Amino acid sequence: MALTPKAIFLDMDGTILNHHNKVSIHTKEIIDELRNKGIFVFIATGRSVDEIEPFVPKGFKVDGLITSNGMAGYVGDEAVFEHSLSLNLVQTIIYKARELKVYYELFPYGTDRVTLKQDKDYVENEIRDPKPDSVGINEWLSRKQAIKDEIAWKENIEGTTFSKFYFFARSTEHINRWKNQLDELKKEIDFTTSTSSIHNVEVMVANVNKATGMKQMLKQFDLTEDDILAIGDSNNDLPMFEFASHKVAMKNAPDNIKEIVDDVTEFTCDEDGVYHYLNTNIKI
Repeated sequence: MALTPKAIFLDMDGTILNHHNKVSIHTKEIIDELRNKGIFVFIATGRSVDEIEPFVPKGFKVDGLITSNGMAGYVGDEAVFEHSLSLNLVQTIIYKARELKVYYELFPYGTDRVTLKQDKDYVENEIRDPKPDSVGINEWLSRKQAIKDEIAWKENIEGTTFSKFYFFARSTEHINRWKNQLDELKKEIDFTTSTSSIHNVEVMVANVNKATGMKQMLKQFDLTEDDILAIGDSNNDLPMFEFASHKVAMKNAPDNIKEIVDDVTEFTCDEDGVYHYLNTNIKI
């Protein structure tokens, strides 16, 4: 199938990132080739902007980044839009997460992610070995890395602007109890939740998602909403798929994602599935 999109939006985890959190040089090269031919290429990820550079090859470039599931957008080093969770919502959610002993990482803009010191014991306990079989290796490695090097353990929440809240549990029963708690809280405070695996949930500003970020990024580049290709693999990509003209799921995506897209890649994220799909199907 020959496609001629004006713009391509690519998810990261499970899509251009393999299960060991690496983007291949082949993916970089096909993105470079497409951009040189005049096709805009964007990343649309649940990761914060600081979680991208360590996992991509040297010289990796795209036209723009949509991060934290649509909470922020960047062109080069410039933030072209940023939404923020309120401090009141952040404090309320931390209190409720503590009651259920839910692992969390809070992402302030411009500084390291934060977990409060008083919650450190139960947060670290969620990442104890062995890895539960149902937890993806990429998510497990990311949590291990966060505990080791990336979380700033603070006495109090500092700052007033926050890009997202990430929550994890080693059991699906635990994270589902937390999702139910968040749903109850939504009756009092308006916000949006999104998941990228059966073991996590993220909190964003109400009515913000990857699709809202895509619209803002297209406006930034004076592009229309026609002829948009999106490739992803999980539930947090559903708004992106609903918005895109042509939607593609990764071979490694769950069945509920594959059922609502136009096409499925021939190869998984561990087999350079995005590279092969773009190389085969994009007409330049």
